[in-house]
Amino acid sequence: MNGSDTIKVMIVDDHDMVRIGLRTYLMLEPKLDIIAEAGNGREALNWLDSRSEEERPDIILMDLMMPEMDGIETTRAVISKYPHMKIVMLTSFLEDDKVYGAIEAGAVSYVLKTVSAEELIYAINGAFKGMPVMTTDVSQALTRGLRQRTAQSGDEDLTEREKEVLLLIADGLSNKEIAEELHISIKTVKTHVSNLLMKCELEDRTQLAVLAHRKGWANRV
Repeated sequence: MNGSDTIKVMIVDDHDMVRIGLRTYLMLEPKLDIIAEAGNGREALNWLDSRSEEERPDIILMDLMMPEMDGIETTRAVISKYPHMKIVMLTSFLEDDKVYGAIEAGAVSYVLKTVSAEELIYAINGAFKGMPVMTTDVSQALTRGLRQRTAQSGDEDLTEREKEVLLLIADGLSNKEIAEELHISIKTVKTHVSNLLMKCELEDRTQLAVLAHRKGWANRV
């Protein structure tokens, strides 16, 4: 993050016209400073590596499908090297596994290219503050992707019911709402939450919810 109110933005997309279009209407927002562009993930990483911390962006608008390195692979590499950098995945694709993969790699938000300039600026401002911004469609795709990954997971530390409870916590449901959703007692929900806390090595249910949000499991509209 920089010390001023200006948000430094880098655009990474393999289509020249897309980059031009993004730059054109993002430049109309006075708080945004478009400092760099790249045509693929490899080029983006090379540029970041060649710059000082002060010269690097606060936010990267990252295309999903690119040659050399796609958006998910690039996001994972960027976050590994520069963990404080925020990435907004900007794409035409709404596939459950792609949405989940992007968030799992470290992207703060996943935004479709069909959004308006105002919605994109809102997502950038949200990412700058570390707050995910997603449409209902994207949130639903993320939840489906998470459920698919969880169902396919070989993690036997969590029971199927615990996984269900965790997914509902990620959706922001209270113990009472989880009980109603799963048709079990609140006492049983509390038992599952306690087991999750123990297995995740956390101290209270709030921390478990925070963990779920940090992993990008909570629905954000």
